[in-house]
Amino acid sequence: MKKTVFGHWLKHLFGIIIALSAFSAVVMLLWNALLPSIFGVAAINLWQALGLLVLARIFFSGMGGFKRFMGMGMHNHHNPMREKWLKMTPEERKEFVKNRHFGPRGFGRDFEHEFCKQDESEKQD
Repeated sequence: MKKTVFGHWLKHLFGIIIALSAFSAVVMLLWNALLPSIFGVAAINLWQALGLLVLARIFFSGMGGFKRFMGMGMHNHHNPMREKWLKMTPEERKEFVKNRHFGPRGFGRDFEHEFCKQDESEKQD
C-alpha cells in the first residue's frame, strides 16, 4: 500500500490532537484535585484546561512559535553589533560612544563616561 503525503500529514495532526488532549487532561485532573480544596476555586473542564495551557504558553514563553510561523522571528541568533563591539579596541569603543547620539537629547555624552570607566577598570584587572 502506497503512503500519500496527505496520510502522513493526517497522522501527525492526529498525534498533535492526542498530545494536546493528554496534556489538557493532566492539567484538568491536577487542577480539580488540588485547587478547589486549597483555594476554593471552581473545577474546570477539558476545554478550560486547554485554554490554561495556551494562556501559560503566551505568558511564560511569549509568542515565539507564532512569530516564527508568521515569519517575524529572528532567523539568526547572533548580534552583529555585539560582534563589532567585541572586535573594537578600547580607543575605538571610546570614539564610537563619543560620536553616538542616543535619542533627541544625546544622552550618549553621559553614557560615555560610565562606559569608558568600565573599560578602564577591565584593563586594570
